[in-house]
Amino acid sequence: MAFGIKRQEVMEWKRKIDKGEIAFLTHYWLDDRFPGCNTVTKVGCLDLEKLAEWGRQYGLQKEWIHHRRDGYSHFDLIGEKQKEILDKEGLHHHIW
Repeated sequence: MAFGIKRQEVMEWKRKIDKGEIAFLTHYWLDDRFPGCNTVTKVGCLDLEKLAEWGRQYGLQKEWIHHRRDGYSHFDLIGEKQKEILDKEGLHHHIW
């Protein structure tokens, strides 16, 4: 279940994806499969090869991309990997 996100934040994430940029969107999220994790960061890009290449530098596999028909395919980052990647990307404001 996602919550704590504003429509404008989602629209900005989609705009960046549409421009072919690597885009980050972090929001609160609860899922019983991941106890202790309360946020997720979605990292998307319209160019799936670019997204896969970006993920490869962090040990993410191309097969882990959540493919969406609407064009907003993305990696889901959670837990320690999420914090590690956001820190390396300099996106400290995404770490809650």
